Amino acid sequence: MGTSFPTSGFGSGMNADGMWQAMDQLRSKFEKRVGSRMGRGDVRQAVLALLAEQPMHGYQIIHEIEERSGGHWKPSAGSVYPTLQLLADEGLISAEESNGRKTYSLTDAGREEVAGSAGSSPWAPESDTEDAKFTALPKAGIELAQAAAQVGRTGSPEQVKQAVAAIDEARRRIYSILAQD
Repeated sequence: MGTSFPTSGFGSGMNADGMWQAMDQLRSKFEKRVGSRMGRGDVRQAVLALLAEQPMHGYQIIHEIEERSGGHWKPSAGSVYPTLQLLADEGLISAEESNGRKTYSLTDAGREEVAGSAGSSPWAPESDTEDAKFTALPKAGIELAQAAAQVGRTGSPEQVKQAVAAIDEARRRIYSILAQD
């Protein structure tokens, strides 16, 4: 993988390793941003909202949050289970053991808590703009970088030249979006 791309293709001296490293940096930045969007109280709010619908066990809760957030948020077991314990200690939920699994459900106090807290779902982005800023745009950039790397690895010199022209045109069009009022 240490083969260099043609200088005219991806800039001066950018090799395949450099392209993958740049793509990994972009991916890690994307993943950190997505993970940092959820606050401490969001797990609590999500657990209560889900249990208001039906009793669930811990891994069901984790799966439901991931599903409902479109894969943007998957809380760890290390955040969900302590939250469940805390809610049980507060008397908001109860646990019933069946087949070696604890199934959690809201108590009357928990239902009152959920009824008293109006607001949007904790797993839903606050707006389409926030979703695009934190997820859709970086994901599109990663996918573009992956396609460019594939052309760089397997494409002919003419295909690399065409890909560079397409990426240059896309970059100009993206900047023109910012230039619009």
